[in-house]
Amino acid sequence: MARARWFSPATLLLVMAGGAVGVAARAAIVLPLGAGTHPLVVPAVTLLINVAGSLLLGVVVGWLGDRRPRLRAFLGTGVLGGFTTYSAFAVQTVTTAADAPLVGLALAVVSVFAGAVAAAAGLRLGRAAGLAPVGAPPEAAE
Repeated sequence: MARARWFSPATLLLVMAGGAVGVAARAAIVLPLGAGTHPLVVPAVTLLINVAGSLLLGVVVGWLGDRRPRLRAFLGTGVLGGFTTYSAFAVQTVTTAADAPLVGLALAVVSVFAGAVAAAAGLRLGRAAGLAPVGAPPEAAE
């Protein structure tokens, strides 16, 4: 049986390596918070991680476009996919909402809205960076 044309073992390995980097970066930020912190600290940090990751993913996608698909897979799907975390966001939203429904709802709304705004800003930044010749001043991208 032939493999699908889109499958590349090399790309899969790059995504896995990038995912390990992203997960390790997130763990380095979240794990030290541990027990004894205010119950909203970890959800707030997850919110910041996801918004920052959305911004950076926008930059990567805007900068690379369809060029360098393996680098895009490593950075976007791998590193930033591992760094951001929908599952933690979902669980923290539900557990927060169980104790404080309005705070849980606000966490969900702010996470989605801020993530979308950050991704849009990242796309603009990435596209501007991708259009500029290497070493050219920023105004050359306009």
